Amino acid sequence: MQYGAFAEYYDIMMHDVDYDGWADYISSLIEQYGGGKRLLDCACGSGSLTIRLCERGYELTGSDLSPEMLFEAQKKAKSRGLNIPFVRQDLKNISLHRPVDVINCSCDGVNYLLSLDEVAAFFKSAWRNLKEGGLLLFDCSTEYKLAEVLGNRFIGEDKKDYAYLWTNSYDARSRLILMELSFFVKEGELYRRFREKHLQRAHRREEIEELLIQCGFEHTASFEAFTREEPQKNGQRIQYVARRR
Repeated sequence: MQYGAFAEYYDIMMHDVDYDGWADYISSLIEQYGGGKRLLDCACGSGSLTIRLCERGYELTGSDLSPEMLFEAQKKAKSRGLNIPFVRQDLKNISLHRPVDVINCSCDGVNYLLSLDEVAAFFKSAWRNLKEGGLLLFDCSTEYKLAEVLGNRFIGEDKKDYAYLWTNSYDARSRLILMELSFFVKEGELYRRFREKHLQRAHRREEIEELLIQCGFEHTASFEAFTREEPQKNGQRIQYVARRR
């Protein structure tokens, strides 16, 4: 399921994410591997990373499947005086007017692709919309994170103006995690409740790296996220860098 009513409150739950540091990390990878300045930020959500990459001198387009998320992203960009086009597109069917230098997909976008066929469709779609030699950057939450850190857990928070209940169920055979969220927002003396369900898959590193090659990329690097180190056995996020052959 894509983000719906939750989009308006997504940034509240993500308040502790260091988007400036994340943007600096992505920028450093682009500079290191010579990616250029024209960038598509896929599964951009509410645009927090997209906006910061734009502020670092990149020519940005943001895309997401959720119109509610895109609405929030557009509002934020305008409030900061930025003219960023945000378009509704599926990861598996990217369509741009002309190829870009870099395609980026951060913060679990690829985990929402629930089979290797869907991941391959994304890679092929990215390949078609990249310049020759262009870069594909993306990250994945690891199997360890989905199974051991998030899996079969209850998470809750009770704040002054909102509260949420978040229940996870992980299936080791399919490597799918179902995340069920109930959100309560204070309106006067009452609370408005809405619910969403999200499903993600844990993709293994060897699957991803092999699939990149099959889909026309040179697998350039895999890092423990936010580092230049080899992914760790109990790491929670892997950053991938690939170049279009």
